[in-house]
Amino acid sequence: MDVVSTDYRIKTVLGRLEMIIDNENDRIGTDPQFDLKVSNAHKSRCLYELTMLFRGTNPTEFAVNHIEQMHALKAKLTLNARRVEAHLHAVRTVADLLKNAARDADGDGTYTQEQFIYSEV
Repeated sequence: MDVVSTDYRIKTVLGRLEMIIDNENDRIGTDPQFDLKVSNAHKSRCLYELTMLFRGTNPTEFAVNHIEQMHALKAKLTLNARRVEAHLHAVRTVADLLKNAARDADGDGTYTQEQFIYSEV
């Protein structure tokens, strides 16, 4: 494959990955219609494409040609990791609240059989 063509394709995929991450960073936690699973699939596809493109690329040439774009992408990925982590924490918290509310609603105020099981501890 032609070096210029590979270089252009790498730059294009990096740009697409950057757009996906920007979109995710803007919408996660603010847009209830945002589909994190779909966004992750798009990110994975870009990473796969980059892996295929890197197979024939000299790492030193890549670093020189794309260093600024890679630094910007790294900063966006750091922010993205924090936002995804916060989102997942919020999802777990809500799930726990719903689970506890359902459990409490099922209780009618009487004792359950499990509470009377004798344990030798």
